[in-house]
Amino acid sequence: MTIEDGFPGQRLLVMPRPRVASALARPGTSHLVVTDAGYFPEARAHGMARPDGVPQSVVLVCVRGAGWCVVDGIRHEVAAGQVVVVPPDTPHEYGSGDAAPWTLWWLHLDGRDLAEFLRVAGLSATAPVRQLSDVYRVVALIEEVVQAMERDQTFASVLAASGAAWHLMALLCSERRVGSPRETAVEQAQEYLRQHVTERVSVDELAAMARLSPSHFAARFKQETGWTPLRYQTQLRMARARELLDTSDLPVGLVADRVGYVDPFYFSRQFRAVHGITPVAYRAQRKG
Repeated sequence: MTIEDGFPGQRLLVMPRPRVASALARPGTSHLVVTDAGYFPEARAHGMARPDGVPQSVVLVCVRGAGWCVVDGIRHEVAAGQVVVVPPDTPHEYGSGDAAPWTLWWLHLDGRDLAEFLRVAGLSATAPVRQLSDVYRVVALIEEVVQAMERDQTFASVLAASGAAWHLMALLCSERRVGSPRETAVEQAQEYLRQHVTERVSVDELAAMARLSPSHFAARFKQETGWTPLRYQTQLRMARARELLDTSDLPVGLVADRVGYVDPFYFSRQFRAVHGITPVAYRAQRKG
C-alpha cells in the first residue's frame, strides 16, 4: 500500500486553480508558473499513479534514499542526486524505495516557456531522469519556491516562485548531464580548453582524451555547445583578449601573444571577425 502525502515534517503547497489561470494569463508569470510544490522527508511508502498524467510538468528531486518512476510505460530507477522531470499529459507513476525511502523536493510547472525548456534540456518521456552536478543549488531554488508560496499568494509571491522556477529550468538546460562518461566528455573537453586557452589543441587530441573518434567527438561537441572545438577555443581566447584590452595598456601585439596568437595580424583579423571591429577600436570604446 502506498500513500500520496502525510509525512512528518512535510511541506505541501497547492495554488488554487483559478489563481493558476490568472497567473498564466498575466505578464510576468505567464512564461512559467509553479502550481504545486513541496518537501517530503524520508517518505516511506510514498507513491503516486496518474494513468492519464497531469496538465503540468512534474519535477522530483531525490536528495536522499532512492525510488523509482514509470514514465510512459518505461521504468527508471532513481537515486539520490537525481531529478525526474515528467512532461505534461504523460502517464506516470512513481514511488519511494523500500530499503531506503527517498527524501523529495518537488514541484509542478505550467506556462508557455515550459515546452521549450524541456526540449532544450533534453528531458522527455523517454529520458526523464537526469544526474545533477550540484543538487544543493537545485534544492535551494525549489526551497525558494516553497518559501514564496508559503508566504502568501499575492502576485509578488507568485512572481518570486516563478522566477526561482525559471532559474531552476535554465540550470537544467545549461547542464544537460545524464551521468555517463561519454555524455560528460564535452564538459571535460571544455574545461581542458579553459585551462589551456593559449595552447593550440587539436580535435584529434581532445577526441583521444575522451576516447571517442574525432568525428563522433566533433559532432557531440557541436551539438552540446553550438560551436566547433576550434570556434569554442577562439571564443575563450577572445574573452581573455577583451579583458586584457579593457584592463591593461599592453600593445595589441602583446595581447595577441598572451592569448595564444603568434601573429598579431592574424589575431586582429580573428578579433574583427568575432566583434566586428579591430582591437584598437574596441579598446577606444566607452564601456560600463
